[in-house]
Amino acid sequence: MKTAVSTSLSRRSVVAVLAAAAASTAILPAGDVLAQTKQTTPDKSLYDRLGGVFAIAAVVDHFSDAVVKNPIVGQKSKNPQLRKWHTKNLERLPGLKFMRTLWVCDVSGGPFKFVATKPGATPLGLEEAHRNLKISPAEFDEVAAELGRTLDHFKVPKAEKTEVLEAFAAHKDEVTAGYKKG
Repeated sequence: MKTAVSTSLSRRSVVAVLAAAAASTAILPAGDVLAQTKQTTPDKSLYDRLGGVFAIAAVVDHFSDAVVKNPIVGQKSKNPQLRKWHTKNLERLPGLKFMRTLWVCDVSGGPFKFVATKPGATPLGLEEAHRNLKISPAEFDEVAAELGRTLDHFKVPKAEKTEVLEAFAAHKDEVTAGYKKG
């Protein structure tokens, strides 16, 4: 990615790479994914480099399920809002996976457009969707670690994994906007 790329593109890259990279390895044999990554040309969008919507959806699916089961941010979280969401609102998980997939596709340069159900400060902002969950910086970091484990599960190459995690980290202030130290 060139240094002239805007911050929003960096965020797009992180999210897209996260979902797409993990997803692309889920659909293709490991050798094919590595070959695909080595043949990537700079003029391809991140969406295309990640393998498109099906690869992104596979990564989002795995990641979303892992977050629900995560002891720090999932069903056994000490954060009552996160614990409630991951135990009493699971009927909403398929829709959340769909929205996360759309978001990643959009920010990675794909043909699909994300429209927030609770718009934030930017068209792709995350603060309002997460405000009531009162996510702490440490909880955000654990979700990022879960994302890293998902990318490892799909054997995403180091460069793409790094790009995805950096893009994810770019949204930390938005996601933790509702957190207040007690």
